[in-house]
Amino acid sequence: MRSALGVLLSLGMLFAAVVAAQQPPVSAAPQLPKGQMPELGRPTQGTDQVPLLNFDEYFIGKWTFEWDVPEGALGPAGRIAGTTTYKALGGAFYEAETAATGPAGAFKVKDLIAYQKDNKTIARQVSDSRGFAYLQLAVVGGDLGGLYNMYFESQPFTFKGKTIRIRDRMMLTSPVAFKVATTVSADGGPFVNYGNRWWQKEIK
Repeated sequence: MRSALGVLLSLGMLFAAVVAAQQPPVSAAPQLPKGQMPELGRPTQGTDQVPLLNFDEYFIGKWTFEWDVPEGALGPAGRIAGTTTYKALGGAFYEAETAATGPAGAFKVKDLIAYQKDNKTIARQVSDSRGFAYLQLAVVGGDLGGLYNMYFESQPFTFKGKTIRIRDRMMLTSPVAFKVATTVSADGGPFVNYGNRWWQKEIK
């Protein structure tokens, strides 16, 4: 006959097994994106080559953003917030779809992007549901700290009777965030500040 202690131990082990089976599995922590600069294991030197921007590794996925805009040629003042999702179309081509809400209501933006990695050039055709579209070109620059910059400038386009030009400075500040500083010119006037947009990548 088994001792009372043995029976209690058996029951305890059975209870522990049942409880463990009912616990949800522990999910692994999401893998954080890495910077574009390789780990050199030493201080950078002037002769080190800046790696080419890997568009897929950096941009593909969903981002959220906020943008406080002044009143101007593109609409009333207020806060714009929404999401942008980047997808690869194959080869050097990409698509970005933005759904946002601003002081004038909801709107959507679609970018068709061509990135020539070896030439460090990028172009995007922007179509905005508020009633305008434009083409922008930029050269991709970088430094040994892993930061990349793109200076986009649009061709003139017409919106609500005004001739508009847009300049965007895109700054890739970390593996999960980038900033765009925008200036706008109307009817040949000076480029004026149109606010800074911050995007944050959603990590799954």
